[in-house]
Amino acid sequence: MTTWEYATVPLMIHATKQILDNWGEDGWELVTVLPGTQAADTPAGNVNAPVQTNPIAYFKRPKN
Repeated sequence: MTTWEYATVPLMIHATKQILDNWGEDGWELVTVLPGTQAADTPAGNVNAPVQTNPIAYFKRPKN
């Protein structure tokens, strides 16, 4: 049975292709890309709305 290792990588919009190519050359397969979000810094008592950040790439490759 194949076992996998995984990595998550923030993608810089100005260098997306280079980042993906570099990980691919190291044997990583891109699984998905999702928008990055984090909780907003707001004063106590306010609802934390998510703030858009760089997209996150999810990779996998077979474990050796």
